[in-house]
Amino acid sequence: MPDITNNKKAFKRYTITSALPYANGPLHIGHLAGVYVPADIYARYLRLKGEDVVFIGGSDEHGVPITIKARQEQTSPQAIVDRYHALIRDSFKKFGISFDVYSRTSAAIHHETASAFFRKLYDNGKFLEKETEQYFDAENQQFLADRYITGHCPHCSYDKAYGDQCENCGTSLSPTDLINPRSVLSGNKPVMKKTRHWYLPLDQYEPMLRKWILEDHKHDWKPNVYGQCKSWIDQGLQARAVTRDLDWGVKVPVEGTEGKVLYVWFDAPIGYISATREWGEEKGIDWEKYWKDPESKLVHFIGKDNIVFHCIIFPCMLHAEGSYILPENVPANEFLNLEGDKISTSRNWAVWLHEYLEAFPGKQDVLRYVLCSAAPETKDNDFTWKDFQARNNGELLAVFGNFVNRTLVLTHKYFDGKVPAVEGSPEDPRLLESDQQALDALAGFPGKIMHSLDNYRFREALGELMNLARLGNKYLTEAEPWKLFKEHPERVRTILNVSLQICASLAVLCEPFLPFTAEKLKKMLQLEFAGWARAGQAGLLQPGHQIDQPSLLFEKIEDSQIEQQVKKLLNTRERNAANEQSAEPLKPAISFDDFSRLDIRVATVLAAEKVPKTKKLLKLQVDTGVDQRTLVSGIAGVYEPADLIGKRVVVLANLEPKTIKGIESHGMVLMAEDPEGDLAFIAPEKDFPDGSIIS
Repeated sequence: MPDITNNKKAFKRYTITSALPYANGPLHIGHLAGVYVPADIYARYLRLKGEDVVFIGGSDEHGVPITIKARQEQTSPQAIVDRYHALIRDSFKKFGISFDVYSRTSAAIHHETASAFFRKLYDNGKFLEKETEQYFDAENQQFLADRYITGHCPHCSYDKAYGDQCENCGTSLSPTDLINPRSVLSGNKPVMKKTRHWYLPLDQYEPMLRKWILEDHKHDWKPNVYGQCKSWIDQGLQARAVTRDLDWGVKVPVEGTEGKVLYVWFDAPIGYISATREWGEEKGIDWEKYWKDPESKLVHFIGKDNIVFHCIIFPCMLHAEGSYILPENVPANEFLNLEGDKISTSRNWAVWLHEYLEAFPGKQDVLRYVLCSAAPETKDNDFTWKDFQARNNGELLAVFGNFVNRTLVLTHKYFDGKVPAVEGSPEDPRLLESDQQALDALAGFPGKIMHSLDNYRFREALGELMNLARLGNKYLTEAEPWKLFKEHPERVRTILNVSLQICASLAVLCEPFLPFTAEKLKKMLQLEFAGWARAGQAGLLQPGHQIDQPSLLFEKIEDSQIEQQVKKLLNTRERNAANEQSAEPLKPAISFDDFSRLDIRVATVLAAEKVPKTKKLLKLQVDTGVDQRTLVSGIAGVYEPADLIGKRVVVLANLEPKTIKGIESHGMVLMAEDPEGDLAFIAPEKDFPDGSIIS
């Protein structure tokens, strides 16, 4: 990965954004590892250095997945976003993500900000207005936004790709790219219909993007980010629609555009701006300098599926507006898998944050540590519960926690909890070479960790923090003060002073990674606020300083706790497998009025015969209690005609007539079908008369 430290520009302030999660479901560990843990580490680190920082978060509440969720649950989009916004916001807070503001795109201030942004570009002639043909669901009389269309991916043949992206191979798509497209609303094949929309002509900004990304940031952006951007630009950029035919979202602020809203990927990143504005107005701070002053550094934390939007589309929007800065870096991560399988919300294959917080109370830092250790910074990585346990028990508990606990316990045992003075100096032989080596090494760790964090190498930075804990553990173990106190108490004073200085620096340096642990350790050390600049100094704790009673920083995670989580996942996998084998996915929800129009009745088969020149079709004569009619049914492979005479069946009586092999069929016999393709009649338990209504 490139090293940008030697080419680093000084900035007056930092604007840090984290991808806005869709408010249509809870957070899982993939979200945390990919975006929110690294973003929070970076924000906390900068604050410790005394930098001026605003860390922005919020819920994306206008995505099509939200309207689909609302339709499935037969409720309103507002009800969906209200529920999940609260869950996500509270989960972030409990987990220690230190947003300066956590807003939402359904807020009035966002609608106002996004509308004004669009209107400025519209008034300045930055958009192309085009009438195009787009997919339309004739049954529901609705244009279909990207996520309302599914079909086969043209790249990997995945049969559930969306109109904007294939979630199997990650390729960005357009609805017309899909093979065998179908409407999510009705399941029907959509038709093309003309509609009018506004487009941002990305191709006009290609020279700017080439210089800004491919030249200016060639050496300081992560290879996965730079490579994806280069690929998009080299393939040739196309105009991108910024409006959609929907009812839910920010209304297009142009007369005569009823039923149109801002496309979510135009609307959502403006949410960073509106959230900053909300924060600034509440705090009485000039928010615009965080977005418009060239001496402000803008950094986007996102997952790899959002690279194109944050590195190409949003920068083009900002450039077109004319008064905004562009991001200095977009340290996007790859994906985190779970137990060797891709995290999937639809299959419930995930570790949900709110459930983790309930199952492991007080262990926020353990998950933060594991997710940072396994962060998918350069390639997809895997989370396993066994690794979670091993890192807690073998690293946090056995190294970090063990060193701190032994140091503080010995200080209380030998010196009543007061920091002992160093007995000697570099010139004094009583300060041994091992002491000086430990102090010299201690002094170097803040710089090492800072170097890694400045280059967005969070796993490496965490590794250096643990190396400091290992240094302390090794130093204390080899010095063996418990063997020396009786005859050489002055030597023990030096050993514990050095060990306590390491503990104090750990308390400061671990704060970005392990904020709850840092708070607990600082309280035990009675350490007042100490910024990054003081870490590594041998005098962070002065002789005579009283420390508090020690308590365990970390607790052992037992096998039974891990077995419970693994079993939970295995049960999920078994249910998914059973569902895939036993049932087709549910079709889109219908209204009660739709159902009430179905005329389903009990009937009796009066006659049956095979349809000539077919293998599966039978011609049935049935008595519906109202009339006698002919039906054609594909059950010849299951039933012999003679066996059907007198059989009670259920028919859909008001289905439009359809001619099949020259026979006009007036209705449909209802059948049940198992995963193996076997068919069986549906019939009432009791001997109801023909014509009885099924309701």
